[in-house]
Amino acid sequence: PEALFWFRWAALLTWVAGVLLAYNRGYLVDAFALGLTSGNPQHSFIGLGMWLATVMFFNVWVFIWPNQKIALGIVEGDADAKAKAAKTAMLFSRLNTFLSIPMLATMGMNQTIFG
Repeated sequence: PEALFWFRWAALLTWVAGVLLAYNRGYLVDAFALGLTSGNPQHSFIGLGMWLATVMFFNVWVFIWPNQKIALGIVEGDADAKAKAAKTAMLFSRLNTFLSIPMLATMGMNQTIFG
């Protein structure tokens, strides 16, 4: 549970820091609109990464953590509920791992491509 505490709060801090950075640099709305408001391909690219990060953040707080609480017995549940919750948490964790690769690529390569 302690590692999961840091995992979910790190997800929140990372997402908030990214949103604040985008706001501070003046491209928050354009990026979340995938560049459709500005016509700038750089905003489309970073926006895709921001949307992937948002989905990953949402997965942690809405699907992974609630199901991990059941699987670990923090929240009451019978054996079937625990097994189902463990499988759901595992699937969404794997989805987040899968999404992390294109998310990191779009955010990391944004400066390289459009620098």
